[in-house]
Amino acid sequence: MAIEGKENTADRPLRLGMVGGGKDAFIGAVHRIAARLDASFELVAGALSSTPEKAQESGRALGLKDDRIYDSYSDMAKREARLKDGIDAVAIVTPNHVHYPAAREFLKRGIHVICDKPLTSTLADANKLAKAVEASNGLFFLTHNYTGYPMVRQAREMAANGDLGEIRVVQVEYPQDWLTVEQHNKQADWRTDPSRSGAGGSTGDIGTHAYNLACFITGQTAESLAADLQSFVPGRQVDDNGHVLLRFASGARGMLWCSQVAPGNENNLKIRVYGDKGGLEWHQEHPNHLHFTPFGQPQQLITRGGAGMLESVGPTTRIPPGHPEGYLEGFANLYKEAAEVIRAHKNGQTAETLVPGIAEGVAGVRFVDACVRSSSRNAAWVKLT
Repeated sequence: MAIEGKENTADRPLRLGMVGGGKDAFIGAVHRIAARLDASFELVAGALSSTPEKAQESGRALGLKDDRIYDSYSDMAKREARLKDGIDAVAIVTPNHVHYPAAREFLKRGIHVICDKPLTSTLADANKLAKAVEASNGLFFLTHNYTGYPMVRQAREMAANGDLGEIRVVQVEYPQDWLTVEQHNKQADWRTDPSRSGAGGSTGDIGTHAYNLACFITGQTAESLAADLQSFVPGRQVDDNGHVLLRFASGARGMLWCSQVAPGNENNLKIRVYGDKGGLEWHQEHPNHLHFTPFGQPQQLITRGGAGMLESVGPTTRIPPGHPEGYLEGFANLYKEAAEVIRAHKNGQTAETLVPGIAEGVAGVRFVDACVRSSSRNAAWVKLT
């Protein structure tokens, strides 16, 4: 993925702007840590809140220059595009409903976009954003961060190499418990508000991660699904639990469970993939271990950096085996690889990447839309179109 460009940026970190992620915002800090972990980016500008006072306060707290702290993302996009030392890319870490309009402003000025998931709050906006990306000279990256984990990359390559044989069954789940009762805080308020999160609650917030992981590891494309969604907490306007059956184009079958009302689960994302030659299992809360069982043989434990880890996965790990690597480093791998693609783009070269992009983003929103449609029809089978 690359388009012709001019500037050689090999001698400096890329200049990064940020939309959202101000004071008290969890995910903004994660993106900032990931962006600088490999010295790939330097944060130089931001429209960090929709409230001007908080935007200014947040920008000063991060050490941004006064003239690079903006009260709105539209002002930021217009001015940064004109500056000689304007931003190379922008990270969008706002609630879902802002993703499309913010990304559009930067893309139409040729500024590369790194956007948090899900892509948008509605399928209509997802399709419009896809057109905006197609019309832009800017590149688009989506931070499904679990795709940056070394053992996830290992599982993907093993599936592609035929180690599992013909894939038959995919089981993926992502249960949490933090919304078991009604919460009133910044994180919960927008995630349970359909005007900001979109029609999907747990399906959009964590179900899209599970769905993306299933497709990323297996290389499979789902054609149809049947979803049974619930809102267990009284008065909640979006789902907080979902059971989804999946039919893949290859003939494989899948089961997906996402829940934010499962006491005892923090971020318990896990996936199991079975083919006619063997099976794989990976748990996000134990990210450095991948279990592989060839049919008829004892189970093997493959560890990050240990024996059996594929050479091609090596660049995604930074420290010796036995020292835990996980969430922040997974994000950082996406930022590092996005920077490599942006540098190639600016120099008229081509660079391939496994970082999700607009296609994966649209697929995620299409998944949520199909789940909501199916559940409204008593879990009827629907096409992912």
